[in-house]
Amino acid sequence: MSDRAEPTRPSTLYLDAMRAETEARARAAGPPHSVHTGAPVSLLHRLRAALEGRRERLVALSHAVHRTAEVAFEEHRSVRLLEGVLAGAGVSAEIGVHGLDTALEAGWGSADTGRTVALLAEYDALPGIGHACGHNVIAASAVGAFLAVVDVMRGTDPATPLPGRVVLLGTPAEEGRTGKEIMARHGAFAGIDAALMLHPSGTDAAEQTWLGRRTLDVTFRGIAAHASAQPFMGRNALDAAALMYQGIGLLRQQMLPVDRVHASIPDGGDRPSIITESARVSVYVRSAYPQTLRELSARVEDIARGAALMTGCGVEVGWDANPPSLPVRASSELAARWAVHEQARGRQPVPAGIVPDTLAASTDFGNVSWRMPGIHPTIAIADADVAWHTRAFADAAASPRADAAVVDGAYGLAATALDYLCDDALAAAVERDFTAGGGAIDVPRYFD
Repeated sequence: MSDRAEPTRPSTLYLDAMRAETEARARAAGPPHSVHTGAPVSLLHRLRAALEGRRERLVALSHAVHRTAEVAFEEHRSVRLLEGVLAGAGVSAEIGVHGLDTALEAGWGSADTGRTVALLAEYDALPGIGHACGHNVIAASAVGAFLAVVDVMRGTDPATPLPGRVVLLGTPAEEGRTGKEIMARHGAFAGIDAALMLHPSGTDAAEQTWLGRRTLDVTFRGIAAHASAQPFMGRNALDAAALMYQGIGLLRQQMLPVDRVHASIPDGGDRPSIITESARVSVYVRSAYPQTLRELSARVEDIARGAALMTGCGVEVGWDANPPSLPVRASSELAARWAVHEQARGRQPVPAGIVPDTLAASTDFGNVSWRMPGIHPTIAIADADVAWHTRAFADAAASPRADAAVVDGAYGLAATALDYLCDDALAAAVERDFTAGGGAIDVPRYFD
């Protein structure tokens, strides 16, 4: 029997079935519906005109950020690209705010006259494969939405100015580094009443499941010994790491359907002839609710400590080298307004519960959404079977479909922001829902 150099190809049968089921549920459910009137139609007409006038510049910004492709905390050229577009529109921005060198903030209007809404931009890429999560689309659409709202505010009769304030926040380091939480702890969201952003995907969805995520690094300390002559004089840290990995695998049968745990062993010893003295296990722990994420974290830590006990090793457990991410808690009222505006662009965003929970990742916007109402819808730039964090998705992020999504998404964000600023009944409903869901929580201390 000859060796096989290539792995077997995963089957797409499950994905095919999910796609068919999703399409059937979407047809049965129809698009989300909003009972609120939102911003005056005259403002939406001006919004469309403002965006069309900047279409080419926004698409060029998306492509420029895509080419630049800087990883977390290193987005110096990318953030300057955003600043340049803002400056070209006569809007000043500050870089190096809220604790991060590559964070950006710009604002327009007055909080004294009404509510404040923030539009969030991301622009970090992934190591090795660039913008395989499409953050270039997020950046360009947020900038476009912000400038469109500014244009509407500028064009409003000074005798009856548009109420409130719009803020653009450039938020670095979403990919695994929780930049938004760092910014939040430095006051980025003080005075913000609602936060809006989007994410490119293979599906248009007004509400998408986003899991919370914690990271765990476990170091097992053993005793080195000759693996043949005196193995009984050692304590094998690799055994402890292997037992932890196996224990996580055995836990899976009892995990909730909305839970995820994935691990690697980046350090497992150097030579087979030496009982391994030190080994390290790196783990991601995810769940769809803050309380289930906390519960799952405790179970995974118990497995680590049990593996150390079984092997006679010491153990060091380190949670969250970067701040954890909470699940996204979407405002259904704002999501419905987003859906209404995306329908005007020819899209049909599906409501909550249509896209399967199994297709879920994590984002640091979750931490924002437990401080204030917000939305994090998805906008299609590729077919549904093109997954995030793949080279195919990186290619899609600079495709004509992505270019269309930049403008469509900017319109949806800007129109939803205007709705929130102009419609008092909508804003009251948003706040009622947020309060009924438990209101704001103490995010930094939640896992203490």
